Amino acid sequence: MNQLESLKTSTTVVADTGDFEQIAQYAPRDATTNPSLVLKAVKMPAYRPLLERLLAAHPREATADIADRLLVAFGVEILKRVPGRVSTEVDARLSFDAAASVAKAGQLLALYREAGIDPARILIKLASTWEGIQAARRLAEQGVKTNLTLLFSLPQAAACADAGVQLISPFVGRIYDWYKKAAGSAWDEAAHAGVNDPGVRSVATIHGYYKQHGFRTEVMGASFRNTGQILALAGCDLLTISPELLAQLAASPEPAPRVLGTDRLPVAPMERLRLDEPAFRLALNRDAMATEKLVEGIRQFEADALALERLIDERRAALA
Repeated sequence: MNQLESLKTSTTVVADTGDFEQIAQYAPRDATTNPSLVLKAVKMPAYRPLLERLLAAHPREATADIADRLLVAFGVEILKRVPGRVSTEVDARLSFDAAASVAKAGQLLALYREAGIDPARILIKLASTWEGIQAARRLAEQGVKTNLTLLFSLPQAAACADAGVQLISPFVGRIYDWYKKAAGSAWDEAAHAGVNDPGVRSVATIHGYYKQHGFRTEVMGASFRNTGQILALAGCDLLTISPELLAQLAASPEPAPRVLGTDRLPVAPMERLRLDEPAFRLALNRDAMATEKLVEGIRQFEADALALERLIDERRAALA
């Protein structure tokens, strides 16, 4: 049993990629995508025909609509290679508009139905802003499952659980990045490794909070910088892992024993948080790391969505 197989005994492994040709070799249950990953994949010559077929089939559609079709096309191909679910992200430019996010989710699900995909296999991905969480609440009331991303704090996680969100994706690596940058030359890598990594500690706290209060929302650690962060979260509900790190785990003969929920990573008892909009915004504002990484992530995804639309326009012009 290699390290990846060992990890799968305590955690559901999810592939974090838009490169669906890489997925099968690691046998994940689910897969996640985002605009950055799809943009990276569609630039590869192997995936260019996918975009060209969409442009040929829908020559008069707006660029934004072609982008939605492209995201869904990647999702459809991924679902041919995994037995579970795929996450498809709502445009980051709608992160502060709950009604528009709900409408966009409906459009994406309609495209999946058009392709013959059961909506139960789709997780609609939304940013963990107040508006994104309220959009998820409305979608949950409609029976739509969501994945709340760009999540960096317990208040965000608590609000997601109260909204009936199916799954959250706390970002381990980006939390680690912030604290490392903030510490500068004083950063001690060895002292902040494994269970002492600030991103790992954040996910452990959220996971413990959910288990203590009986929330059914799934916790999926995301955005890893190294396998040490992954192994320190063995036992988390799910972990979404890049192909590069999946390869490293598969190449290692070492075991991956459960850590989360054991004495190796204890979590103190916590009171339940009940947050209305003002309390949520205040709690988030008090956390400089979470506030900065949330807005930075939205800006990055917006930039990649715009870059994807430019690529579509360039390819349309080349084919004209």
